[in-house]
Amino acid sequence: MRKLILAIVLLLGILFIFSRFTEVSQVIQTINRGKWLYLIPAIFIQLIWFLNIGVSYHYLYKILGMHEKYTRLSLLSASSTFINIVAPVGGMSGITVFLNDAKYKHLSSARVMVAGALFVLIDYIGFLCVLMIGLGILAHRNDLTAAEVGASAFLAAGALGLAGLVYLGMHSSSVLGAVLTWLSRKINKVVWPFIHRDYLSKDRAIQFAHDIEEGLCDLKTNPKDMILLVGLAITGKALLIGVLMMMFLAFQVPPSLDILIAGFSIGYLFLIVSPTPQGLGVFEGVLTLTLTSLFVPLAEATVIVIAYRGITFWLPLVLGMIAFRSLRQKSGDKILAI
Repeated sequence: MRKLILAIVLLLGILFIFSRFTEVSQVIQTINRGKWLYLIPAIFIQLIWFLNIGVSYHYLYKILGMHEKYTRLSLLSASSTFINIVAPVGGMSGITVFLNDAKYKHLSSARVMVAGALFVLIDYIGFLCVLMIGLGILAHRNDLTAAEVGASAFLAAGALGLAGLVYLGMHSSSVLGAVLTWLSRKINKVVWPFIHRDYLSKDRAIQFAHDIEEGLCDLKTNPKDMILLVGLAITGKALLIGVLMMMFLAFQVPPSLDILIAGFSIGYLFLIVSPTPQGLGVFEGVLTLTLTSLFVPLAEATVIVIAYRGITFWLPLVLGMIAFRSLRQKSGDKILAI
């Protein structure tokens, strides 16, 4: 059964690529028109970005009392991204990769979920730092729109909500348990007509809250660890901006730091708030429009964005598929049985 599930997931990945064959062909043709003197460093920067995520998870695991190599966590993250794209379930399907790995390694599922939540929160904080600079640049140029302000407020609200849950986990497991129990009741009410039973256990929610408080104990006593993690998150965004700069150079468009930061900020903002996996179809349009509003010619902006997505979306998708298969082969049938 597990081998069948693996085959289905890989098949979904292949079908996803073939379903967008025209787009993939366009990406390949566009990249081939660029200068490889800059395209190769862009690919290298993207690979460093993968490792940066692995290092972030490594420190999160360490803070929560778990130990795992950053290289393996980089592979798990790549696999998670792949799953989220080909089998999106509210953006949550990728976490099963980490949970199945935790089961295989006999780690606490609650702590692994806390690590995932903290990673998202810290990633939001790091990006918000960059976004504030980008919004400032657009405001200075009188290019800031209501849509960008609204999307930024939505992202900030989501970050505050997630931070609130983490705070409850650190200081009051009883309150967090009550919140999780309430959420369990609401979810059970929604799914009851379909499965005719409770999907989530209320007792498990309370125990889960206690596990979370225990896992966050070290973070509460060593808040300085958050500074390092936020630094890694900002570094990750700087790496992605570096890839964008390489695309400008590859197609002989003079890069400007303010254009790079503002363009990336707005594009990545709508990637996060977009309902599509990894902002597919939304990110490309928003980034192109943002670059043209910053006086990058439409033809050049379009080519830059297509090539940029080739490096930051399609390359990670293929690498994620390879990582998913590689982890499955190394760990046997006990892992990644999604």
